[in-house]
Amino acid sequence: MRGGQLGRWIDPRYAWRRVLHNLPAKLLSLAVAVTLWLVATADRRANVEQGYDVPVTVSDTTGERGTGTRVVSGLSPSTIRVFLSGRPERLRELRGENIEAIVDVTDVPEGSFNRPVRVQPPSGTTLIRETPERVQGFLDTQLTRTLPVTLSVATPPENSLPRYAVTPATATVSGPGQVVTTVERLVNSPVNLGPGEEQETSLIALDAEGQTVEGVTTRPDTVTVGRLDSGELPVKAVRVILNDPPAGLQVTSASVQPGSVRLVAAPELLARLREVQGTVTYREGTYTAPVTLRLPAGAQALEPVSVRLTVERRGAGATGGKPAPRSP
Repeated sequence: MRGGQLGRWIDPRYAWRRVLHNLPAKLLSLAVAVTLWLVATADRRANVEQGYDVPVTVSDTTGERGTGTRVVSGLSPSTIRVFLSGRPERLRELRGENIEAIVDVTDVPEGSFNRPVRVQPPSGTTLIRETPERVQGFLDTQLTRTLPVTLSVATPPENSLPRYAVTPATATVSGPGQVVTTVERLVNSPVNLGPGEEQETSLIALDAEGQTVEGVTTRPDTVTVGRLDSGELPVKAVRVILNDPPAGLQVTSASVQPGSVRLVAAPELLARLREVQGTVTYREGTYTAPVTLRLPAGAQALEPVSVRLTVERRGAGATGGKPAPRSP
């Protein structure tokens, strides 16, 4: 019987009748199936466009000098906008860091340059455009300098005399020659340490005006600052009293700096001190002079003292000298 059914399909008229049977319904079903497939797979079949912020990489293989003997500064812009076309699922996987945007400065003379950027699109994508298409910068010789590390700490309490150490004491700063030459100091980020404490802190390159210098690298990039003292010392700030001017001279203006001086001494000695005598040499005119302190035995001043004086000659017939103004 099965053979009879197969034989019927061999007959063209029978086959044609079966094809035409319910033909509208069959065509409708086919159309619905095709439409559903197209809708379900539209995002996979269609290519879309997407933009990425891509960092620009510099390539330099000039001569036999090798990589690292020249360096670029002031690269502008440092990132470009790259537009790629591809499957949505592929583009969703990408990040700007996955895309190569290279500016080649091989054999370009040192100095200012304006060069095109070459973008290498990742596999499965097509480059549409990039903006801008060129970048500019300055090509310079790589320079390395060794500088001492300047200690930077928070202002200690007035009644303490902390001692610090920074390790290592020197560091190198590297970068474009025109930038590195502006570095005047390497300082650590300010720290506030208690007795016996230490802390790792970053290094900062500063120029002559105390501004941060960008575009340089320090090695090492951190230092360790340690406080060596074990605690507070007996310190007291007392006012300074100046000696009187000689006969024939009078002081019309006096400004002592600092107004009070910090002394280190035994606690019992500091308890008795309220002021300290200072000696200065007087002469006619306006000038700044050092003050010699007359300290009791066992006491030591923590800072030098000076005074800004205006001294005039007394009128004829005057006797004695006017006492010098005392510091507050």
